[in-house]
Amino acid sequence: EDAGTVVHVAAEGAYMGCILLSDAPKPSARAAIAEVEALGAKVVMLTGDSEQAAALAADELGISDYRAALLPEGKVEQLEALIAGTNGRVAFVGDGVNDAPVLSRADVGVAMGALGSDAAIEAADVVIMDDDPIKLPLAIRLSKRCMGIVRANIVFAIAVKMAFLLLGALGIVGMSLAIFADVGVMVLAVMNSMRTLKVNAS
Repeated sequence: EDAGTVVHVAAEGAYMGCILLSDAPKPSARAAIAEVEALGAKVVMLTGDSEQAAALAADELGISDYRAALLPEGKVEQLEALIAGTNGRVAFVGDGVNDAPVLSRADVGVAMGALGSDAAIEAADVVIMDDDPIKLPLAIRLSKRCMGIVRANIVFAIAVKMAFLLLGALGIVGMSLAIFADVGVMVLAVMNSMRTLKVNAS
């Protein structure tokens, strides 16, 4: 029930004591989780650690829902249940060898790449290279901005092309103006796409 791994120490046949080894959350982890939740996501922690260690970590990170003492197949089962219980998409963030199966099963698998195992990186869809959890909400904001821009570009391009197709069929515009409009749509779409460079990192 210890919140970590206990190492017992003996010297010359005499018991000297014990050392408790436990993981410490990264300094930005709590802020990253709060930002992810502010973006509308629900955070659930799936861990192979003991119930006591998981409860302590969840409390430090501000996570209200967690599942502890899970083997790799147990994580997959819990993820399957989460997927079945939501209408949205489920992402999983991990870095260990034991996370590879659940990373590959998630709708979006995110590996923390700097210290992550090769198996986790291979199974993931997204790799955060510097292991800073605060990059996760940035990635979510960036992906949302990208999808919004893609949709806007598609609607704009189709609308302009349909308009010039109709105007060309009616003889209102000539071929040269239609070609100019087509190039203009491409230029405007590229300029609109550059808005992704302005996503706030904080």
